[in-house]
Amino acid sequence: MNDANQLDAIFFALANPTRRAIVARLAEGGATVNELAAPFDMSLPAISKHIRVLEKARLIKRGRDAQFRPCELNGPALQAVVHWTDQYRHIWDARFDAMDEVIKKMGDSVDE
Repeated sequence: MNDANQLDAIFFALANPTRRAIVARLAEGGATVNELAAPFDMSLPAISKHIRVLEKARLIKRGRDAQFRPCELNGPALQAVVHWTDQYRHIWDARFDAMDEVIKKMGDSVDE
């Protein structure tokens, strides 16, 4: 999968709140499918579909531990998002700096 397709798959996977919650849970450490499914009011097959989307995006990996297949976060895949967003950091920083100046000026005029 090339970088553009990988990034598309990652953003598609993260566009869903259930999958974002699964990623957030896995950021705390590995978990089984049953553990990942516990907080959600959906079937195991539905959770498994979400996990497959995350696997396809390479955001998570599944291991083998006897009859269990624990899931864990694949940190390097998230690095692709970091690299992509870093390209635009200078724009955000400039806009936040400009907004900070406007807020300071507003505060100065209120104090007068």
